[in-house]
Amino acid sequence: MQSKSSPVSLFEIYTCFFWIGLLSFGGGLMPWIQREVVTRRNWLSNEEFLPGMAMSQVLPGVNSTNVAVYVGQHLRGAIGSAIALSGILTGPIIMVVFAAFSYQYVLGVPAIQAAAAGVAAAAMGMMLCTAISAVQACGLKLAPICVMIATFIMIGILHMSLITVVAIMTPISVFLSWPKSTQEHSTQVHSTQVHKADSDA
Repeated sequence: MQSKSSPVSLFEIYTCFFWIGLLSFGGGLMPWIQREVVTRRNWLSNEEFLPGMAMSQVLPGVNSTNVAVYVGQHLRGAIGSAIALSGILTGPIIMVVFAAFSYQYVLGVPAIQAAAAGVAAAAMGMMLCTAISAVQACGLKLAPICVMIATFIMIGILHMSLITVVAIMTPISVFLSWPKSTQEHSTQVHSTQVHKADSDA
């Protein structure tokens, strides 16, 4: 992981997210960001990146821009967030403006359509790798895996709305992930208070 004595430069943050945004055909940015930030550059650990990825899924807005803001803030604070966000948006804005003028010519090229389909398939594979990394980061514990399976069933099979799933699974996940020692301490404090109240009565 990046040494705290040598913070990541704003130029590095911008160029990293610029190329991610520019070459992100077919989607699948989240696995790519994880690969660049965690695996290749060691700016964040997997344990630091995955909470940001989870938050980006439930917060309003595009997931990739949300996680770019999270990574930038983690590396260089507010200015890092602004740089990462501008970096990941610059490339797509340029491409969209270009596509607006050339859309009618590019649409009919079979090679372009085939390339887009191939990139989409690769993006799905990258997303699968990210899911596997998330499972590994949980240490193969029963509770997180059950939460993942339940979330998959509710969204992928039952087609429940994201808001409903978040409202149901968030308190369950927090309860299951809460440190056991903290729960025991709270129980002991509550029992002591009840016992003291009975004694005073």
